[in-house]
Amino acid sequence: MPVDRTPFDPSLPLELARTIPNSWYFDTTVLERERRSIFGGTWQCVGRTELVANAGDYLTADIAGEPVLVVRGDDGILRAFFNVCRHRAAPLLTKPCGNAGKLRCRYHGWTYDLAGRLLGTPEFEGVRDFEKDDHGLVGIFVNTWGPFVWVCAGEPREPLADFLSPFPEWADRRNAFTNFEWHARREYDLACNWKVYIDNYLDGGYHVNTVHPGLAGVLDYREYTTSAHGHTALQCSPLVPAEGEAGRTRVGDLAAYWWVFPNFMANLYGIAMDTNLVFPLGTDRCRVVFDFYFATGTPEAFMNESVRVAEQVQAEDVGICEEVQRGLRSSAFVSGRFSAKRENAGYHFHKLLAKHLTN
Repeated sequence: MPVDRTPFDPSLPLELARTIPNSWYFDTTVLERERRSIFGGTWQCVGRTELVANAGDYLTADIAGEPVLVVRGDDGILRAFFNVCRHRAAPLLTKPCGNAGKLRCRYHGWTYDLAGRLLGTPEFEGVRDFEKDDHGLVGIFVNTWGPFVWVCAGEPREPLADFLSPFPEWADRRNAFTNFEWHARREYDLACNWKVYIDNYLDGGYHVNTVHPGLAGVLDYREYTTSAHGHTALQCSPLVPAEGEAGRTRVGDLAAYWWVFPNFMANLYGIAMDTNLVFPLGTDRCRVVFDFYFATGTPEAFMNESVRVAEQVQAEDVGICEEVQRGLRSSAFVSGRFSAKRENAGYHFHKLLAKHLTN
């Protein structure tokens, strides 16, 4: 039987649609376009607002190979810059977060103030046609919503609130981030393209019963629903009583899984929440960063057990995602079909990819 090589057509209804072609998962040209048009052209979550609450507080991040820093100025204004010295492109700040009175490059000692203005250029006497005012740090757009800091390396196509909608409105109605405190971070490097991980996340629970037996026990799969709007998708399932660690830590009335294009996820279970960020490290490698939050006053034992459950689910996802990446290079596969019942969010993701890569 010949392999179907029909190109991706985002105009088709879900019941007729095909996935993006397999080459999008290992083509270096596609990856470079993603870095520029998607990760460089959309709002990206880079950290927690509590880390930059006071003057001099900063955080750093790497967005698909683009180093950025966010710092609270002496004037109280939050600013973001490319974390690149204007002299030889060395980083100004190398720690994930901290507090600094000025921004000093450790390579040749060029120094900038917290507003990005160039102050000091050691041993630069005699250089002609050089003005410090023209060599400040290159700024990027920054904003906050909820407990998160967001940046956009290019000109934002829309304000942050519009980009995230309807996620903020839903969160406000349910007080989703009220009285939550950060607990821990975990990072995982996977041998798969970053889009494989997102595809897996957005399949409407299609893989839960087969890949996640522990998690499947607490989700009412018959009532699992998926909706997609704008740059977001929401998957919801009622929670049911169950035995074991998952049953003890996945409590409340509802499991809610929010995704924001291209790479932000928030998973909410009553008093427990974790966020996930996935970044490309290459065509067949990605890094997933988990941050765990719990309602104020949650017992330590509950939090530790909840993290263990998440780590088990992640281990299961790592296995299947890496297997899929290997299969995508097979001559027997170019593209697949979507479950009309389950995978509307996955098709939404692929249409957004096509839109940003072709504009």
